[in-house]
Amino acid sequence: MTLVRTALITGATDGIGYETARLLAAEGCAVIVHARSDERGEAALRRLVKDGVNPARLDLAVADFARFTEVATMAHLIADAHPQIDILVNNASTAGDHKRVLTEDGHERTFQVNYLSHYLLTTMLERCLANARIVNVSSTVHRGSNIHWLDLNRNSRYTRGAAYAQSKLAMAMFANALPEFGPVGVKAVSVHPGLGRPSDDAAIVARLCSMRVINGGYYDEHLRLAPTSAEVQDRRSVERLWDVSSQLTGMGSALV
Repeated sequence: MTLVRTALITGATDGIGYETARLLAAEGCAVIVHARSDERGEAALRRLVKDGVNPARLDLAVADFARFTEVATMAHLIADAHPQIDILVNNASTAGDHKRVLTEDGHERTFQVNYLSHYLLTTMLERCLANARIVNVSSTVHRGSNIHWLDLNRNSRYTRGAAYAQSKLAMAMFANALPEFGPVGVKAVSVHPGLGRPSDDAAIVARLCSMRVINGGYYDEHLRLAPTSAEVQDRRSVERLWDVSSQLTGMGSALV
């Protein structure tokens, strides 16, 4: 009997996330659809069923990634319902705000939604992700960025594009860190899926969920290993980001 793989896709209500969920479900996966709200999630499930997905293969997980408490609650619920997750696609993303916005957790919103909440979710699901494939959706713009270690919230010189690029750099660095610091046996990659139609970009993401990969590698829209920012390859920077992320997300505190 063929075992059914379970996939969790963040930001799965539209765009690349939705199309990735649809493609993985078509491949026979059981898919956990993450949504920012119940309303958006239920609408995505109805649409997936209309697109031919067996409703028995779908589950809904809800959390606003601008709130760590919601991400933590969602992680607990997922872990209770799904002791083994075979695929995690960290896709949820915001393009950023024209003016700097801080979340209730005290972090610049783009950095929290695009990166920190994915770090929190992934590390909280560690026991479910043994030997899993993790795909972090990054972007080619990460190459022109760097981590502002002393000003992660960009209190000075905030721009929407710079905040977005920093968050996508963090996602590429996170993928590089996961094989060493993440769940046992995990294979993790980051990807720039392209700038085409969501269905085309999602096909790249879905392919990375099963193809042979270089652990920690960064792939382009042609499924080729691609050059990264120097910080992605700098071990000290990667370790520093992991440690800082643990502190900022409250891992080990009463939050989790």
